[in-house]
Amino acid sequence: MICRTPTRIFNRNEHACFEETCLRILSFCKSRSLEEGICVHSPIVKLGLQYDLYLSNNLLTLYGRCFGAEKAHHFFDEMPHRDVVSWTGVLSAYSKCGNHEKALELFDVMVASGVCPNEFTLSSALRSCSTLGNFNCGTCIQGYMIKQGFKENPILVSSLIDLYSKCGYTEDAYKLFTLELDNGDTVSWTTMISSFVQAQKWSQALRLYANMIEAGIPPNEYTFVKLLAACGVLGLNHGKLIHGHMILWGVNLNLVLKTALVDMYSRCKRMEDAIKVSNLTPVYDIFLWTAIISGFSQNFMFKEAVAAFHQMEISGILPNNFTYSSILNACSLIPSLELGKQIHSRVIIAGLKNDVSAGNALVDMYVKCSHEIEDALKVFKAISSPNVISWTSLIAGLSERGFQQDSFYLLRAMLAVGVKPNTFTMSSILGVRNALKSVHQTMMLHGYMIKTQLDHYKVAQNALLDTYARLGMLHDAFQVASLMSHRDAVTYTSLAARMNQMGHHELALHIISGMNDDDVKVDEFSLASFLSSSASLGKMETGKQLHCHSIKSGLGSWISVSNSLIDMYGKCGFLHEAQKVFGEITEPDVVSWNGLIAGLASNGQISSAFSAFDDMRLAGVRPDSISFLLVLNACNNGKLVDLGLEYFQSMKGMHDIKPQLNHYIYLVGLLAQAGRLEEAMEVIETMPFRPNALIHKTILRACKAHRNIPLAEDVARRGLALEPSDPAFYLLLANLYDDSGMHEFGEKTRQAMRKRGLRRNPGWSWIEVRNKVHLFVTQDRSHPQLNEIHKKLDSLMADFDKHGYPYQGDGDSSYHSEKLAVGFGLLNLPPKAPICIMKNNTICRDCHEFMKFVTRLINNEIIVREGNRLHSFKKGEC
Repeated sequence: MICRTPTRIFNRNEHACFEETCLRILSFCKSRSLEEGICVHSPIVKLGLQYDLYLSNNLLTLYGRCFGAEKAHHFFDEMPHRDVVSWTGVLSAYSKCGNHEKALELFDVMVASGVCPNEFTLSSALRSCSTLGNFNCGTCIQGYMIKQGFKENPILVSSLIDLYSKCGYTEDAYKLFTLELDNGDTVSWTTMISSFVQAQKWSQALRLYANMIEAGIPPNEYTFVKLLAACGVLGLNHGKLIHGHMILWGVNLNLVLKTALVDMYSRCKRMEDAIKVSNLTPVYDIFLWTAIISGFSQNFMFKEAVAAFHQMEISGILPNNFTYSSILNACSLIPSLELGKQIHSRVIIAGLKNDVSAGNALVDMYVKCSHEIEDALKVFKAISSPNVISWTSLIAGLSERGFQQDSFYLLRAMLAVGVKPNTFTMSSILGVRNALKSVHQTMMLHGYMIKTQLDHYKVAQNALLDTYARLGMLHDAFQVASLMSHRDAVTYTSLAARMNQMGHHELALHIISGMNDDDVKVDEFSLASFLSSSASLGKMETGKQLHCHSIKSGLGSWISVSNSLIDMYGKCGFLHEAQKVFGEITEPDVVSWNGLIAGLASNGQISSAFSAFDDMRLAGVRPDSISFLLVLNACNNGKLVDLGLEYFQSMKGMHDIKPQLNHYIYLVGLLAQAGRLEEAMEVIETMPFRPNALIHKTILRACKAHRNIPLAEDVARRGLALEPSDPAFYLLLANLYDDSGMHEFGEKTRQAMRKRGLRRNPGWSWIEVRNKVHLFVTQDRSHPQLNEIHKKLDSLMADFDKHGYPYQGDGDSSYHSEKLAVGFGLLNLPPKAPICIMKNNTICRDCHEFMKFVTRLINNEIIVREGNRLHSFKKGEC
């Protein structure tokens, strides 16, 4: 006994010492995720220490951190005893590696085995529910949490807020947060702010931050990261304020915060500030470089994006899949197929050719840069597991090119492999150019969206609304808009733009009041649509008010707004204002130049229009097909046949622009107007398009002018075969007969027209006074001021006689709509104010003479617009 006792005591001491040593090793290795710590596993088993739960749980955690959840689970199964810490360790290992289904499965087994979860177990389980979007399972865990007395635990409350938010129940998450407000800490406040940011409720996120400061809760770096994400949308002023707060709170500028700041300044189009922030500390990582490259791409600074990519490589930081995605996005936007192929080769060398993110960016690049759709298909097929973004990129590419049936085929293939379309997939298909005739397919897509609840998302709703409006189904478009819980500028811009295309310009302007009612700010795109409506209606006062708004709101710096202003002023006859707006554009694009050329040509300044066309080419801006339509129209108005032929021939020869049907119509009109009717007919016979009714009317008008009855009869017959219900063919032919002294044939032609139930469209004109449009129809006597208007016109006629003006008025023309509009304007507009009149048809010769003589008597300028042509009457001249 004397010999055994000292030995036994010695063994116990040695045993305890070894146990403590193992624990220290495990704690040290666990904190640094060092695999060497596993070496103590074998001696632990040999000495029988595996029964020590504290030691085993530490070893379990180390297995999870160093070798993954599977190894940890294997060790867990061999543990002779397990407690709540053991279960939490293995469950957390699965949660951290992304196998959330297995984590929740283990949670169920744990509860069924009678082990009570603690707050850390419940937190891991709730995190898995949030990631999976498994709301039902999450609420079950919430019930268990309340039952076990964890209702007010701040860690679990934060996890619940995260669950509710990620499952789309942001309002419920906020209610939960307010109930636990007294126990709220930095984590719970930050989680709630993050929830608002995730739900795109940017303003609410910032308001909650203000409440957080008032409540005396200090923000941390993660709070500011979330707030900066909101500021990237809300704008620079908010971003600067949060940046300032960050400095005031003394928050350390680590890499995560620096990256968030760079991203915010990039989104606010302040790349110079983004670069300044990135240079505040010398530390860079792959995420910061990716944010910089992405920022340059988003701001169309493509050379800088490529330079940053090279600089990153020189610094020794290897690009990842997201970096390649960002630089490929730059290739797509330039677009540059050559650069895209170079980046593609880098992706292959980096071993990322099967990566989904890089693959998606490559699909998008090839779709936008390559003429061959097969290039995008090859990349798509190389992606190991194409996700919804992969499919959507390919579908969007086909849709953009107008391959309607191929897009629908891909959608069916996508569903067949079990990939569910998202809102962007559906909006891409709905945006197919050729969908103009596919009402049935649009209805089918709408039905699928309702079935899958995709119709609840704004992106899909806006796409659906736009498609219905594009199909002319305005009632359905407005019905979609009325069902939307939140309409935005895109919603209203789509409606306004489509209404303009359909000619409902007055309705388009009413959209402004709808935006005001919904507290939606007019943006650069909606403003451009409203200016287009004003231009088409000739609503100069409305257009000027919109111009003022563009200056006050800062939207005037957008080139789309400037281009619309040029168009509006040009169409309304205010050429000086159009030229002034053009001069303020730093880098005019082809649309800017086209607007200027159109304004000059329509206002009769033909030679200036040609000069502007030459200036555009000298400035390095390539003319497009619209540019040539404008110069051909200018040649037509100026009767410059040979010059028009030169411009037409240069389209294909010098500028590689294939003439379209409209170009041929202008060419035919140019030749026919000059009396070269045989050449005009030869153009019609040889052009690569089927003649339409308009081109036949163009020839018929020229036949009337040149008294060519046989050709006129032939052309009228061809035109009526295409448009039997168009009275213009009968009227032009009848007038030609009358002018040629063949009144009997003229009357027979009119009788044939009446027999078919056709009537001449009445001439009508409209004028805007004090933001209200007044419409006048020829021979109409319904206007409340008609008696005063006629007295004014009679007074003008009397003044003509008094001054000896040689005006031979036609009795019928006294009731023409443009004369009534002039009389109304003189009665209701201030002295010297221009009288702007819009007409639906050509001004007659008698009314034209009348306007000239009127402007000899008054100081007002009279501007009459008929289609694309303007008459500016001033001091007796047009």
